[in-house]
Amino acid sequence: MVFLTTKMMQRTALFVTFGGLVTSLITAFIPLWKTMNSELNEVENYYSGLWHMCIFTEEVGVQCKSYESTLALPGDLQVSRVLMLVSIGTGALAVLVAFSAMEGVEVCRGQPGLRRGLLVLSGVLCWVSGITTLAPVSIVAYTTVVEFWDENLPDVVPRWEFGEAMFSGWFGGLALVLGGTLFFVGVCMGDFDNRPPSPPNTPQVMQRAKHYLKTEVL
Repeated sequence: MVFLTTKMMQRTALFVTFGGLVTSLITAFIPLWKTMNSELNEVENYYSGLWHMCIFTEEVGVQCKSYESTLALPGDLQVSRVLMLVSIGTGALAVLVAFSAMEGVEVCRGQPGLRRGLLVLSGVLCWVSGITTLAPVSIVAYTTVVEFWDENLPDVVPRWEFGEAMFSGWFGGLALVLGGTLFFVGVCMGDFDNRPPSPPNTPQVMQRAKHYLKTEVL
């Protein structure tokens, strides 16, 4: 295909990675990881995130408050905070490294080895960023499911459920992993394009030439 070139693959990988990075960044800071609606008071909705707890009422609207103590947080939230920060940092670094190694950018012009190494590094960073996004979201989802089906809690006690940020986190993590994979595909395509031409007197070429000549005579 005409459009399936190394440059287009690199730009597609950069676009997918940047989209995953923005999605992960939004997921990390919005207080929509878990939601809860009390049956006793249906006009109040509670929202929980990594950094804030919010409550929505029809009279006042949305009111958010940050957690008072980091050490008092559950273990899954503490681990999720660290992993999401690592994800954002590695994802941003992957975008910067990949942009400097793109074909058409003057930074690595005339240095194909350095360009290839930076693209490989960007792919690895994308995978790290994607995994460190998928891991905290999955951990919080697991704890939410376990607490939701906990039989020791009375039925009248409200339970936390999945928020919108959980699904955006899964989407962002998968986009980052896909972006890293596309970077590796672009590297393989570049290696294929830059492979040395085969000498004309190799046995395979001569055998094919004889075969074609014999076919033409017949």
